[in-house]
Amino acid sequence: MDKWQELKVISNRDAQEIISNLLIEAGSQGVAIEDSADYLGQVGRYGEIFPDISQSDEVSITAYYPENIAIAEVKNELKNRLETLKKETIITGDFRFETKELAEEDWADQWKKYYEPTRITHDLTIVPSWTDYQASAGEKIIRLDPGMAFGTGTHPTTKMSLFALSQVIRGGETVIDVGTGSGVLSIASSLLGAKDIHAYDLDDVAVRVAKENIALNANTANITVTTGDLLKGVEIKADVIVANILADILIHLTDDAYQLVKENGYLIMSGIISDKWEMVRTAAEKAGFFLETHMIQGEWHACVFKKTKDKTGVIGG
Repeated sequence: MDKWQELKVISNRDAQEIISNLLIEAGSQGVAIEDSADYLGQVGRYGEIFPDISQSDEVSITAYYPENIAIAEVKNELKNRLETLKKETIITGDFRFETKELAEEDWADQWKKYYEPTRITHDLTIVPSWTDYQASAGEKIIRLDPGMAFGTGTHPTTKMSLFALSQVIRGGETVIDVGTGSGVLSIASSLLGAKDIHAYDLDDVAVRVAKENIALNANTANITVTTGDLLKGVEIKADVIVANILADILIHLTDDAYQLVKENGYLIMSGIISDKWEMVRTAAEKAGFFLETHMIQGEWHACVFKKTKDKTGVIGG
């Protein structure tokens, strides 16, 4: 096999997670997301020099397929599914499609141009598996292979999830990672000092990918990855539950999360587009949680909810 096919979808930002999942379901070996909002509020945090990017409500999601995949059929099926979702008002806006062929070496270069070592927090840096990166003193490295997975781990929703984990993990915690995807949040939890991490994903491919990425990182034997539908059937009591998935799915786990989170434990949720934020907040508070931290980057929201009887320090407490 010496050729690959590139399929790019340009859409409104609120549809990107759904489109990414549909592209992977159709056989893509990964997706790359270009979003101008990634550059909002990030200038100079760790000495980076960011380009001057014009802000847009549109994002582009690029997927890669081997030459034996009928890309025209994939495109038509994706178009039909998106039109159906649009009629159901699950997503909004129009969609544009671009396709082209790439030689094997060009495909590899396409991935690498999207993915370089990225400092996420003061301690955590995400590094592609092929990079010979030297960590500085105290820096914790998360190695990922984006060629197999669900993006690069540097999307705003993931960044805010990682920041939230760094704020609540002090060492020795039990963590549940719902919808683990690439496994990045589980790996980070281990590096930050969590004792036991239980990761779940409904997609068998995601479970395999997460295990492969976990294997790239040392001292991660405390992470188990299992196929699971949100928190259904889970009986493990956790200090922290983290879920970086679509808002429409997050609202279905808040009740189960409240039952599983220990007193004074945390529920971290991300992947929330602006117009879905109040819906997620209402679901979490109805379950019994109190909002402690609310983060916004561009159109994306992330939050830390606490299960506590002492409202001191929580928003509204």
